Amino acid sequence: MLLYNSQVSGNCYKVRLLFAHLGVQYERREVDVIDRSRRRELLGDLNPALRVPTLVLDDGRALAESNAILCYFAEGTPYLPAERFERAQVLQWLFFEQYSHEPYIAVARFWRIAGIKPAPEELQGKLRTGHAALAALDEHL
Repeated sequence: MLLYNSQVSGNCYKVRLLFAHLGVQYERREVDVIDRSRRRELLGDLNPALRVPTLVLDDGRALAESNAILCYFAEGTPYLPAERFERAQVLQWLFFEQYSHEPYIAVARFWRIAGIKPAPEELQGKLRTGHAALAALDEHL
């Protein structure tokens, strides 16, 4: 398998983390997430959204979107319960993460890693909303 990856992407990190927990063997191809000039060349036939992570399975089929990849590999493991309600709860938190965490905490993290200096009020908005998402997670845990 081949994972189109970026070391600075939290969505790619989620996939790599699950693969490590499950002992999944794969190759990585790094994709520059700042310079998007080669995206169509690298991912155009695999992922119409041209985003990472994109995974090419051993049979040549491509699977994109981190949470879709997580669900695919978690199937049949304790990470994705077979019981209907428990499985829905996993999906609930995956959806929460993409809507309430990723646009705020992950973006602020990316800015820091990439050396991007947003306007102070923009950063404060991301941090405020990100802290609210973390508070919801803490309350659940």
